[in-house]
Amino acid sequence: MSTDRYARHLALPEIGEAGQNILSKSHVLIVGIGGLGCPAAQYLAGSGIGTLILNDFDCVDESNLSRQVLFEADTVGELKVEAAKRRLQLINPDLSITCFSDRLDQSKLLSVIESVSVVIDATDNFTSRLAINRAAVQAGVPLVTGAAIRFEGQLSVFLNNGNGPCYRCLYDDEDEWLGNCQGNGVASPVPGVIGTLMALETIKVLLRLNSSITNHLHLWDAKQGGWQDIAITINTKCLDCQA
Repeated sequence: MSTDRYARHLALPEIGEAGQNILSKSHVLIVGIGGLGCPAAQYLAGSGIGTLILNDFDCVDESNLSRQVLFEADTVGELKVEAAKRRLQLINPDLSITCFSDRLDQSKLLSVIESVSVVIDATDNFTSRLAINRAAVQAGVPLVTGAAIRFEGQLSVFLNNGNGPCYRCLYDDEDEWLGNCQGNGVASPVPGVIGTLMALETIKVLLRLNSSITNHLHLWDAKQGGWQDIAITINTKCLDCQA
């Protein structure tokens, strides 16, 4: 481990050498390498996470470039996971990266999640979030999830240790999950802020640092600059954690 590279982490009592060693041995899955996943991946790579597993089946589109700053103009048309891998390894050559460029079915998703320390849901649709949450609950792996639409962002952390709610507890009816995130604009810095916070919350989970975001829905009004916090309780009818 380079003491110069991680000097600012080593100076923090909450991290130090022991914490940095934990980060270097951690495996993090990021599903969705877009507006949220790009900044999350960048900061985790820079922070010394040992292994990142990237999953996205899309290619870089020109419309992505305004907010997905991991990508450059000459990567348009390239698979996102491959373009991201190349840039991330320039950020941190010691980083190990595994890429999945296909849509993982529930069985494969569960298998991958069972092998990681934390899963980051950086997808942009509720159908995917349902699948990721279900697999994370089954595997007992912490889930960091976020969203960004228009001038609004949200962020939550679920430890999935059997003692608290899961992401699905927010919703009573599966119909609520369909079609709500399609066709919305977004101010470019909003997913950057939320994605960066997702990286921070991931580090806190890995280091077992307490967080007020755990089992809460943090809502950000980017136009007004204010935050709202909603506590999430176990839904006794939840189809995932109470099934």
